[in-house]
Parts: sequence; C-alpha cells; structure tokens
Amino acid sequence: MSNHLDFEGWVCPVPLRDTPTIVMGHGGGGAMSGELIEQLFLPAFGGAARAELGDSAVLEVPAGRLAFSTDSFVVKPMFFPGGCIGDLAVNGTVNDLAMAGATPLYLSTAFILAEGTLMTDIGRVAMAIGKAAEVAGVQLVTGDTKVVDSGSGDGIFINTAGIGVIPDGIDISPSRARVGDVVLVSGDIGVHGIAVMSCREGLEFGTTIESDCAPLHGLVADMLATGVDVHVLRDPTRGGVSATLNEIAKASGVGIELIEKDLPIPPEVKDACGLLGLDPLQVANEGKLVAIVAAEDADEMLAAMRQHTRGAGARRIGTCVAEHPQMVVARTGLGGTRVVDLPIGEQLPRIC
Repeated sequence: MSNHLDFEGWVCPVPLRDTPTIVMGHGGGGAMSGELIEQLFLPAFGGAARAELGDSAVLEVPAGRLAFSTDSFVVKPMFFPGGCIGDLAVNGTVNDLAMAGATPLYLSTAFILAEGTLMTDIGRVAMAIGKAAEVAGVQLVTGDTKVVDSGSGDGIFINTAGIGVIPDGIDISPSRARVGDVVLVSGDIGVHGIAVMSCREGLEFGTTIESDCAPLHGLVADMLATGVDVHVLRDPTRGGVSATLNEIAKASGVGIELIEKDLPIPPEVKDACGLLGLDPLQVANEGKLVAIVAAEDADEMLAAMRQHTRGAGARRIGTCVAEHPQMVVARTGLGGTRVVDLPIGEQLPRIC
C-alpha cells in the first residue's frame, strides 16, 4: 500500500481536486461522493478493502457461531501519540470480537464527516484504517459516508461493525467468573486515556505517553490454544479496569479483590493521574485485556500471555471472592481496603 495519497492524480469532477476540504456535495450520493470513495477511501484501505464496497456484502464464513459487534468512535483529537481515530476504530471493533473468543473476519466502515474537514486529514485517517485492517487480517466489506454542515459535527466520526467466528467449545462470558478465580491483565493500564488527554490539553509529563491501541485477537488465540478454560475476557476501554471489573462482578455475583501493589500502572500514568485528579483504574485502555481463569490455570495462562508481544507485561492482579458480592475492592499497602467503584460518568470524555 502506498504511503501517501496522490490528490493531484484525482480525476473529474474537478471540484474534489480543487477543494481541499469536505463540502456538502461529498455526502450527496452523486459523482462527488463516488469519487471520494473511489479516489480516497479505496486506495487508502489498500488490500483490506473489497473493490465493490457496496451497501451490503455477501460473505463466506467458516462453520461455527458468529460474533457480531458495532461501535462508534468520536475521539478528540483525531490524531494522538501512538495512533488516530482510524486505527482506533479498527482495533476497537476487532478487540470486541476477540473478547468473545472470535476470530475477526469482516468490518464495515461508516463515516460522518463535518463540512470543512481537510481532505488530507481524511486521507491520513483512511490510510490508518487500511493499514490496521491489514495488520489485523480483516476485510473492509461495506460502508457509508455522510457529510454534516459546518458546526453540526466535529471533524471525523466513524462507526464500525464487525463479524467473527467463534470456535466450537469456547464459552466466554462475564457471568462465568467464580469464587477462587484469578484476575489477570495483559499489561500496563491507563496509557491510552492519558496519551489522548496529554495531546488534547497540551500537557507535558516529561516523557511522551503513547496510546496502547492494538489488535488483541492474536493474543487471545494463543491463550485459547493452551486449552485452558477461559471464563471471562474483556478489554477495559471506557471506564477502564474499574468499570470492566464492576460489570463482571455484577454479572457473575462474585466479589473481586485487587492487590493494589500488583497493578501495572506506569510511573508516568500515575504521575499524570495524580496531577489531573484521576484514578488510573478508571482511565481507558485500547490495547489491553482482562482475563479471569481458574486458580489452577493461572500460571499456565500467564506464561502463554507473556510469550505474545501484546501480553509481555501480563500480571496477576486479583482474585474473585465470596465476600462483598458484586463489589470490587483494592487491598492497599497498609493492609486496608478501598472500594473500586463503577465510574458515575466519563472522567475523560471523547477518549475513543
């Protein structure tokens, strides 16, 4: 795939080539819409896109159960250290499928573009989508584009939907956590949220914090290949590890106890959260997963996770307990406990 888009090579109608920003005509369904797709989106998506990219797609899928997911992305700013709204949209949906144990196969891509958005920005985002899809091994098979008048939108919003296949024998659900199970996390937490916030607010933390945005289905495949019965998988995005574990505790009826000193929070994230008054456990992640397995399987699972690039920093962080059902607590270094509550709202809005 080319590293840049040849805007000068665009053909008729001339208004697209001569207009450096989105105009309302690009969303009208006519010639300008067609050229936007044919001359920008399809070349940018590269080998990940089907040439027809129509309003619907007929798909061949292996026998088995299907996983289906949809998500929308409104992150601000569109470009941040370690990624942009484009690869975030692909990886976010791929990871939602992976958390069901599915192998992701197909994605749709729908764009809402604000009038006045730079074509160069749209090109960068589209190229990021194409590259992320190729890395993840998924095809972009259908899509849509709409344009809203200036002031009604903000740059680029993306909706993606994904389809994947779940192998036989896989049963992963938040309701399957059991007393005695162990809680694992695949690596450092809170990185994505702080990366976006630092860029948005122009904050300096002495080092560049980059988003952990990445596809996780390869890691999940290696985990499942061990034969271990994985009870729960979740990617702790909005609301962070706190929201994810509270949802699991509520769905399964267990209590969850974390060991605060074992939480993998990078010093720069801890410092930034201290400065901003944020709880790192409530900060979004886009390239990490939480897994819950039986205690006797925890060491084998940790070893498998650490063999994969995306799980090299995997750690055991807690246990499912009978006490305080449907609640999450953290045991502090002083031996006491604190409640890790479900966030009331979003600490960091428009983080994904």
